[in-house]
Amino acid sequence: MPAYLILILAVVAETVGTTALQASQQFSRLWPSVLFVLAYAISFYLMSLTLKVLPVGIVYALWSGLGIVLIALIGLLVFGQKLDLAAVLGIAMILGGIMVIQLFSNASPH
Repeated sequence: MPAYLILILAVVAETVGTTALQASQQFSRLWPSVLFVLAYAISFYLMSLTLKVLPVGIVYALWSGLGIVLIALIGLLVFGQKLDLAAVLGIAMILGGIMVIQLFSNASPH
């Protein structure tokens, strides 16, 4: 399986875990807490697989950046958490940084 596909799966697992963390209400609800632990374990395992072929800085930048974008969308759609203009601009800059890495960096295999 290509490293970037594995990394996308790691991001999805991380996003599920972070959503479960919010739903766990500070670990006071059992099943969301269990889902959080399992999802993060899967995410870290998948992320570790990508480190065989991609640099750690690139992997972590993509994992955390894409996770931020996805969890911000879930926060809005599922939990009704609205972002102000500064937050939206910051997230847009994160996406811009990911695009710069992917399009122009020699550190990231294309």
